[in-house]
Amino acid sequence: MNSAGIMANPLTRDARGYESQFATNHLGHFQLATRLLPALRKAGGARVVAVSSRGHRYSAVDFEDPNFERREYTPYSAYGQSKTANVLFAVELDRREQAHGIRAFAVHPGSIITHLARNADREILRAGGFLDENYEPIIDPARGLKTAEQGAATQVWCAVSPKLEGYGGVYCEDVDIATVHTSDVPDTEVLAVTPGAFGVLPYAIDPDNAQRLWKLSEELLDQG
Repeated sequence: MNSAGIMANPLTRDARGYESQFATNHLGHFQLATRLLPALRKAGGARVVAVSSRGHRYSAVDFEDPNFERREYTPYSAYGQSKTANVLFAVELDRREQAHGIRAFAVHPGSIITHLARNADREILRAGGFLDENYEPIIDPARGLKTAEQGAATQVWCAVSPKLEGYGGVYCEDVDIATVHTSDVPDTEVLAVTPGAFGVLPYAIDPDNAQRLWKLSEELLDQG
């Protein structure tokens, strides 16, 4: 279960010079999962769950400049890129490893206000419909606003449910396989509870993008 992450922090780079959200939310999970592949293959039916987000709608992966060395950095486009990378990772891992009994899934747990949102402006969160007038989290699962326990349900479902036997490389939300949007345009309405803003954008499940990201990740981690 790849669930460690950071969100929307100011531009920060790790010791290698990689942008911190891409490095933490994607590259770290990629490195861990690929190093565990021998053990996962021996398990005879392993599943890998990549915790993504509806935030993948904020940005595709910029393969030419993933670390914001030449383009302007914005916290939510960097977050969106890393969450798209989570989905693409699941697509390609599943393609590569299903013959070895490994299936991979990407998950949107829901919009859950935790310490993950520590870098977000509380006024923006309130204006976006995530916090009430007392700045307390709004819980409304029908709009994707969930408690941590409600959010964990889809992750656990992907990890253990027999209903997913024979499936893999899919994006899930609300304890189900998500729909695919016809639009392939990133969402400009960042940090707002947008009605109907569910499902997965095509660029996040595109098999060519998934293979390209895998290659890029190997190059960045010198694993090629």
